[in-house]
Amino acid sequence: MHFQNRNLFDMTGRTVWVLGGAGYLGRACVTLLSSLGAQIVCIDLGNKASEFLKEAQLPDNVTAETLDVGDIKACSGLVEAVIQKNGVPDGLVNLTFASTSKSFDTLNAEDFDFVNHGGITATFFMAREIGNRMAELNRGSMVLFSSMYGMVSPNPDLYEAPMQKNPVEYGVGKAGIIQMARYLAVHYGLYNIRCNCISPGPFPNPDVQRMYPEFVERLSKKSPMGRIGNADEIAGTVAFLLSDASTYITGQNIVVDGGWTAW
Repeated sequence: MHFQNRNLFDMTGRTVWVLGGAGYLGRACVTLLSSLGAQIVCIDLGNKASEFLKEAQLPDNVTAETLDVGDIKACSGLVEAVIQKNGVPDGLVNLTFASTSKSFDTLNAEDFDFVNHGGITATFFMAREIGNRMAELNRGSMVLFSSMYGMVSPNPDLYEAPMQKNPVEYGVGKAGIIQMARYLAVHYGLYNIRCNCISPGPFPNPDVQRMYPEFVERLSKKSPMGRIGNADEIAGTVAFLLSDASTYITGQNIVVDGGWTAW
């Protein structure tokens, strides 16, 4: 490939689906990708996506869809319906996750299975459904989302009552996503489809920042950069992995954590 005199981040003419696009990090991704010219399908639970689009007053290159990724039958239906409307996407971003918010000792087997169905099984199913369609066109890029807690265990000292430390089922699921990205990269590599993973570090959402300022301060001190991350700092990495600036990067876990896992 030769990219001389081209803007490698220009995504005009490309379609990207963002699962979990109305969440804290998802919103930043949708907004940035839209500004780069991509046609975005923002997908989330209930009316979250449509409410986000209305609130943010995004341009008409962003559309909203409703999906519970844990409902596998609904996933198949949405893939078919949206492809009929928008064609096979050039990019897929999956920020979805599941959690029970239960403590280690109150978590039961059904809870564990529920979370990892929504986190691992649903991620696999959507990636395969869309990846196989991308393979027919010999192009595509997928970005999955793990977490620093897919690589390291939460430090209990950071969490004070009534907060609970990050739950075991979440971390186990996120560790699985890192391996899934590697597997998908190899499986789809000869079809010119790339698959990478992003592992965010401390990116507490605005509600957590407002309700637990002491917690945010403790998180900040744990980072070598002395602060938590901003949502735009995730969006930039997503745009990079979907763009022509990263055409030889696949099977990687990009850690965006301000150095959290470096010490």
